[in-house]
Amino acid sequence: MSHTIRDKAKLLARVRRIRGQVEALERALDAERECAEILHQIAAVRGATNGLMAEVLEEHVRTHIADPAITDAAERTKGADELIGVLRTYLK
Repeated sequence: MSHTIRDKAKLLARVRRIRGQVEALERALDAERECAEILHQIAAVRGATNGLMAEVLEEHVRTHIADPAITDAAERTKGADELIGVLRTYLK
């Protein structure tokens, strides 16, 4: 079972909170709120997204790279390669 499926409810709850933050940001922009308030909302969205990313990355490492049950080097390498690809995209 994939760790994203195992933690599906928790991850979806986080995504829904992020959606709420983005919608609040949209409303603030539409209402022409002060730039400081908008910047704080942007920072909150970014922090929430980064937190979600960190959680999924941690589980990926634990499940697909560091798990002692993985005895096949090719499988471990695949997990590491996937992580590297995601990090390269994320850090651009």
